[in-house]
Amino acid sequence: MADRQLQQLLTQLKSSASSLSYTDAAALLSKAKLQLLKLSALSPSTPPQPQPILALARETYEQGALHSIRARDPDAFTRYVTQLAPFYELPAAVLPPQLAERNKVTGLYLLLLLTQGRYAEFHSELESLSTREGGGGSVDVEGDRFLGYPIRLERWLMEGSYDRIWKAMKSREVPSEEYAVFSEILTSQIRSEIASSSERAYPNLPISSTKSLLFLDSEGAVIEFAKSRGWLLKDGMIYFPKESEGDLSKLVIANALGYARELETIV
Repeated sequence: MADRQLQQLLTQLKSSASSLSYTDAAALLSKAKLQLLKLSALSPSTPPQPQPILALARETYEQGALHSIRARDPDAFTRYVTQLAPFYELPAAVLPPQLAERNKVTGLYLLLLLTQGRYAEFHSELESLSTREGGGGSVDVEGDRFLGYPIRLERWLMEGSYDRIWKAMKSREVPSEEYAVFSEILTSQIRSEIASSSERAYPNLPISSTKSLLFLDSEGAVIEFAKSRGWLLKDGMIYFPKESEGDLSKLVIANALGYARELETIV
């Protein structure tokens, strides 16, 4: 009885995923976890529960994780990832992996770590993928559309290849709607990185160029951003507080500005 009710709740969660409010989703998830409690399946036990019950428990937490991301609730998402971990570590003989959903949730967790600047944990999570049965060394991790996306973004972020990140976030490379949630966070993060590079690379820049460089919608937005950074504005120019330092920062700016101009010509 409990397993049938749980299946019905999961069907509701999945069939209305895009239109379901987080309040309604949270209510359904609470009912689902109550059914898991009745089945003694909130976590894998020893000996483990029957495979169908384990699969329902895993699916419940996966739905919770995805709904948490849609609701922009990183703490709830992280809790669901923690609850999923013991299910993902089960041998395939006990619970065959559903790679698409598992990699989707894992990729989202990698992206969350990236946007929070938790790079050591990001790389630890990557290393742990190799120990997962059916999902590590036997699988092309970077070739997977869910896992490869945050891996590429992290590499480009470390290289300062912000133009490539802009392209990835504005193209069909975004694997799903849940991944798009992080675009605004990454945009702010990259904008701050480009601003810091600008301060190191140039004594000043025209406001018009800075608008394109930082992907801001108007010169008014540039002025507000400049004030928040303590930049001096005079005669259509922005003056940075430090003098020019280094060719690497100039290269970063050149790449980002070049891509910004490409976008303007397309529009």
